[in-house]
Amino acid sequence: MNADTAPTAAAKPRDAAGRPPVRAATPADAEAVTRMRSAYVLSAPFTEDWVRQCTDELAPRLTPEGDARAFVVDAPDGTMAACALGLVHPVLPAPAYPRGRAARVQIVATQPEFRRRGYARAVLSALLDHLADVEDVTLFELHTSPEAAPLYRELGFSGSPALMRMTRHRQRAGAVPGAQPDSTWVPPQQYADSLPRAAAYVCLYVTDEDDRPLQLHSVYSPGHPWHMIGGAMDLGERPWDAVVRECREETGMTAAGPPRLLATVFGLPREQRPYSTLQLIFDGGRLTDEQIRGITLNPREHDEARILPLAEWEALMPARDFVRLRAVEEARRTGVAAYVDTWGNA
Repeated sequence: MNADTAPTAAAKPRDAAGRPPVRAATPADAEAVTRMRSAYVLSAPFTEDWVRQCTDELAPRLTPEGDARAFVVDAPDGTMAACALGLVHPVLPAPAYPRGRAARVQIVATQPEFRRRGYARAVLSALLDHLADVEDVTLFELHTSPEAAPLYRELGFSGSPALMRMTRHRQRAGAVPGAQPDSTWVPPQQYADSLPRAAAYVCLYVTDEDDRPLQLHSVYSPGHPWHMIGGAMDLGERPWDAVVRECREETGMTAAGPPRLLATVFGLPREQRPYSTLQLIFDGGRLTDEQIRGITLNPREHDEARILPLAEWEALMPARDFVRLRAVEEARRTGVAAYVDTWGNA
């Protein structure tokens, strides 16, 4: 699904309230919706045979007896400027969706020349309002891109772009618009499933007595050849306990506390990594020459431990890795904890 991203061309006038002119789709719109899906949602467009096949499949489903609901904005030339399509299906009831009716938002698409006009928000809002308030759908799901996810979060969805979910109940007659429902309780597992996913990591920043950073050379990660001591946290493990374990496994040393947090580093989900990443980087202090000589590497993970002045590390690392290293060095030097949120964006 796409979000509105880039502009121009005139569209039909807005209504008296300044909203885009949204209407419910009919079976006659099936081909246009199919072509919007082909052009702006799928990774490869349909052949004409597939357009016909999907149109024939969708048209009867866009009737009151069918399971498809769509809302559209028409362009001045009679084509479709934007559309949102949802498919209604039954699920086993639960306290948060007692009627056992759910909907998957299948398509949200806008022609490029009509983007940044609020059309995606308008058609999607109309679809969600209709399904929740008219058809008593209470569970909504969708898959989207990281770029479009903020729009869906604004409308009440949560979770990672790979699966965003929302529960919504019909507005009771006489209730104040926008007011909280009588109860917002949901079962613990459902609530947990709705939260954003993140993989948690810890790192230990250590230097020699001249404040030159020590880093380890990876034997398995060409994308991150040099990095600090550290790794992923185990399920149920406390961050500092993970630091102590990783330090022992990777170097043979015992990390000495008390824990002192230098930086928090956040990375957005990527194509090959569906979860966000959250790194907590702790200060491991300054090592003596004797301690450095005593480092014992795990050959399955690292083949070299090296100490260099900060500036000399830049040529050996991807830019995003060096940004993190420099931020951590500054945090120790200034005593002000660092926050980095561009990790893994490149």
